[in-house]
Amino acid sequence: MIIGHIGARAGSKGVPNKNFRMLHGKHLIDWSLDQLINSDRVDHVVVSTDSPEMYEHGLKRGCLDIGLRPAELATDTAAKWDVWQHALGEVEKQTGPADAFLDLDCTSPLRLPEDINAGLDLFEAEAPDMVMSCCESRKNPYFNMLETDADGGLQVSKPLPHGVVARQQAPMVYDHVGLVYVVKPSYLRTATRLFEGHVIPLIVPNERSLDVDSPFDWDVIEYLLGKQIADGLRDPA
Repeated sequence: MIIGHIGARAGSKGVPNKNFRMLHGKHLIDWSLDQLINSDRVDHVVVSTDSPEMYEHGLKRGCLDIGLRPAELATDTAAKWDVWQHALGEVEKQTGPADAFLDLDCTSPLRLPEDINAGLDLFEAEAPDMVMSCCESRKNPYFNMLETDADGGLQVSKPLPHGVVARQQAPMVYDHVGLVYVVKPSYLRTATRLFEGHVIPLIVPNERSLDVDSPFDWDVIEYLLGKQIADGLRDPA
């Protein structure tokens, strides 16, 4: 039994009310909610939010009724892990024990259904504590990410003994992106943080890995989502 989860806090400093803002004819949250509702692999869907408006919207779309998110989980410093634990506990009171907890960040609307299926397939095949979507980082701390030293001079963030003069020589590093998380419920119930157990990467294309954190991000995603719609990869509103 797979629980599909979306966390959607009401507040946002970078893009006010972004999770319920309209994007190509749909609320931002609906681009992800549609994917959970339309998946034949997801048994129950839930929205965790402190927004009565978004909560009622989720209920009207068939999401489980778990109540509004507690105030301590509705701040901009609340940990994703704590939000997940709360949602899992509330859902399992109604459904019984789950086999997988699938979370989609609603601020990452460029994911395709194939990304969700790839995450679930990897979780089933490898049986880790968690599958986390990642993309190859455009910057590398062994090569072109810099820090200043005590004298204000620039240095490579993570220098290697013999130096790195080309990106291909540097160890591979990844960006953590919010397209897909698949979590083992027993791990989610007992662990205290994201990386406490065996977490493995699901590598996704960089062009689908962007998330909304600023007005600039919104403009770029609006363009790329429009291109997905034009190319027939996404259904328009």
